[in-house]
Amino acid sequence: MSDNNTQNLTDGMHIIVDALKKNDIKTIYGVVGIPITDLARHAQAEGIRYIGFRHEQSAGNAAAISGYLTKKPGICLTVSAPGFLNGLVALANATTNGFPMILISGSSDREIIDLQQGDYEELDQMTAAKPYAKASFRVNKPEDIGIALARAIRASVSGRPGGVYLDLTTELLSSVMDKEAADKSTFKVENPAPAQLPAPESVEKALQLLSTAKRPLVILGKGAAYAQADEDIQTFIEKTGIPFLPMSMAKGLLPDTHKQSAAAARSHAISHADVIVLLGARLNWLLGHGKGKNWSADTQLIQVDIDANEMDSNRHITAPVVGDMNSVMAQFVSGLDKFTIHASQAWTDELDAIKVTNGAKMAAKLNKDVVPMNYFCALRAIRDVLVDYKEAYVVNEGANTLDNGRNIIDMYRPRQRLDCGTWGVMGIGMGYAIGAAATSGKPVVAIEGDSAFGFSGMEIETICRYQLPVTILVFNNGGVYRGDDINRHGDSDPAPTYLMKEARYDKMMEAFGGQGFNATTSDEIKAALLAGLQSGKPTLINCVIDPTVGTESGHLTNLNPQSVDKK
Repeated sequence: MSDNNTQNLTDGMHIIVDALKKNDIKTIYGVVGIPITDLARHAQAEGIRYIGFRHEQSAGNAAAISGYLTKKPGICLTVSAPGFLNGLVALANATTNGFPMILISGSSDREIIDLQQGDYEELDQMTAAKPYAKASFRVNKPEDIGIALARAIRASVSGRPGGVYLDLTTELLSSVMDKEAADKSTFKVENPAPAQLPAPESVEKALQLLSTAKRPLVILGKGAAYAQADEDIQTFIEKTGIPFLPMSMAKGLLPDTHKQSAAAARSHAISHADVIVLLGARLNWLLGHGKGKNWSADTQLIQVDIDANEMDSNRHITAPVVGDMNSVMAQFVSGLDKFTIHASQAWTDELDAIKVTNGAKMAAKLNKDVVPMNYFCALRAIRDVLVDYKEAYVVNEGANTLDNGRNIIDMYRPRQRLDCGTWGVMGIGMGYAIGAAATSGKPVVAIEGDSAFGFSGMEIETICRYQLPVTILVFNNGGVYRGDDINRHGDSDPAPTYLMKEARYDKMMEAFGGQGFNATTSDEIKAALLAGLQSGKPTLINCVIDPTVGTESGHLTNLNPQSVDKK
């Protein structure tokens, strides 16, 4: 074949990269290997940043959190079969959380797979992905790549966002077609997430109900944070004076230090409110399904969600408002000209008194320095440093590390607290940290339980390789939940929840060229955290926590069945 003829041809790898570029995809997260290594090389050559991970699950988590932060689908690239399955965990988590993400995986020869003849990494990946994604597509012809990516983008960001799988066969990747025809087959997707306007009567009913409330409460969910309707949400809450409770990843939509925050009186606020407005928050297990001792059966609910199927999921919603958050909040704000809505002084005074009492109890715990450290004095040290680094993203995972960190670490800006989310999974830490750092260019502070860190800890090499501004604090209490459990059988094996309390995770970071610190006091945590933030270099702080502190299962003790001998 002559050079001239070759110049007029292209292949599937080039076409998918061209399609990604036309849709403003700036970064791909992944793990290379057969059959997608050259695809990653070409993406890099074309100016798309490729960040290579040590495990596909972490790459997928990075893509998912990038999607959450940008409202554009994060892209994860994996090899076939086992690599795809590793990425599928992150894809399922993205779908559950409502994060737009596209998992693109190479796959083996279709004819051999379909006859189950035993090909290299044989697996029907498209079918395997379907239960865990919003959509699952396979591309067999190079001329269909543009359409396939368009469908994947639209599915991932429209309505409730989620994960989409895109299967690129080995044959497709090497398929050749005319370059001019290929160029015409790819395009930028137009308006992939169109506004979904709420019905005027549903908005009116919600505002009418709220105008009758004496003890109203707003619960802000992750969906409200994702929507980036920040200004209207803040305006609505401040104009009405309604107390608000942020769900974990909605912290910072309004600062945690805001006078209307009812976080320090959470249980009382939920159980005594007469009307609760759910803004992008679902009545799932994180809110006790809207039932039980913390919920009044008499409370009337207003729910704002983009998905009509979410309404009445656990209890009757008096005023459902189905629409995208931006459109709904714009109408809520404009509706304040017609409806007089405000919280009664008695209600806000009642909550303020409880906040003062609970705040004093928390302060007593936080201000007591002990050695070895407990969670409270260690987290206080981090909180006090981050007051001066409000631009920093906070990643948080673990059991007690997560539960206490959520309540102690204040957030000041939206979408800067990233944690285990709807599923409450472990292992998101390093992927989220890398995704946030690569997407924002801002410093990231990852507060990790030692068990949680183990799920993705090898990605500290990735952090060092790309010189990302990530500072990791590993709360090392030598165990899952706590480090003082014993083997009931009495042999030499450690207990199921025991980890090495002597572990020096900081030495791992030093091995890859980052900064490592071992902190045994709150002052040492402060100094090390400042060093990491000021340098902007990959940093890991091994925080030595008392093995005897912590609650088994953290705040989820009621979900963990106990054997009869333990009872």
